[in-house]
Amino acid sequence: MGSFSIWHWLIVLVIVLVIFGTKKLRNIGSDLGGAVKNFKEAVKEESTPKQVSDNSGTGQTIDVEVKDKTKGM
Repeated sequence: MGSFSIWHWLIVLVIVLVIFGTKKLRNIGSDLGGAVKNFKEAVKEESTPKQVSDNSGTGQTIDVEVKDKTKGM
C-alpha cells in the first residue's frame, strides 16, 4: 500500500486536467519556468564581483572585493 500504480497516477492526472483545464496548467507551467529562470539569473549576478565607481568624474571604475575585515588596534 506504500506505492501507487500507474492507474492511480493516470486517474489523478485526469482529475487535475478536468478541474484546472489545460490552458491554466500551461500558464502555471510558463510562469513557474519564468520564475526559475529569473532566480538563476539573480544567483549568477550575485556571484560576480561588483564594480564600484569612485564618483570623482574621471570615469574610472574600481573593482573591489573584501577579503578580510579586522579591527585595527
